Amino acid sequence: MTATPEQILPASVAVEATPRMRLAVADYFTLGNALCGFMAVWQLAAAQMAHISAGAEGPLQRNAVAVSVILLLIAAACDLFDGRVARKLGGSAMGAELDNLADVISFGFAPAFFVVTWGALSDRTDAAASVLPIVAAAAVLLAVVVRLARFSCQAPGERYFTGLPSPFGAMAVIVIVVLHPPLYLGVAAILLVAWLMISQVRYPKPRGRVAYAVLGAIMAGVACLAAWAMNAPGGELLLYSGSGLMLTLTLLAPVYLVTVRRNARRRDEDARRVEV
Repeated sequence: MTATPEQILPASVAVEATPRMRLAVADYFTLGNALCGFMAVWQLAAAQMAHISAGAEGPLQRNAVAVSVILLLIAAACDLFDGRVARKLGGSAMGAELDNLADVISFGFAPAFFVVTWGALSDRTDAAASVLPIVAAAAVLLAVVVRLARFSCQAPGERYFTGLPSPFGAMAVIVIVVLHPPLYLGVAAILLVAWLMISQVRYPKPRGRVAYAVLGAIMAGVACLAAWAMNAPGGELLLYSGSGLMLTLTLLAPVYLVTVRRNARRRDEDARRVEV
């Protein structure tokens, strides 16, 4: 349909109707998150193509995997601090949307691609080895998408997240892949993590000192990965110990939160009895 003269707006009116969006300082952390997620996928894809072209078998070289995981750890650090920077320096109107889009890339698509790569380079050649990793990868991606959509629609809790936060879920999935477990065990563990992300299980928010403790854990993870990639003495032990600790914390954090809340209720009940 041809537009009438009344429907054609002057350029000045169009500019006024659509105000210019400016990026806040916090948004650059969010964009860094998205960029690191993309670079992690690119690094892993390039390493996989080189691995296949060389006719190699088995898992990828350690340094290629370590670089990809370190990039995702940097993405997690950016995601940890973009909200803090926004609260201190102010954010933009599109900050929340940017954050969700970046999280889908870094904590949805990137770990799903890790799972697909793990399945493609598996020693098994049966139908299960072809299908199950794709199912697990799809579950991770869709769980992150659903979780982020739900987070945008619901009022967040003051002290806790409902469901495993996507950065921690992504790291848990990648830890499982790096440990290279048997197919069925690995797929079951990945599906459990995907379910935790969309579950009603509550996880404590990393605020204050806890946030810096999380940052310290990320830096320790980078150091462990570097030692593992360079075949340093004890590097493999460090990696497995750190991975086991992270998976344990992922499973036990809700138990800690429930225990803290239960103790708080008991203290309140005891205080009321004393008042009576």
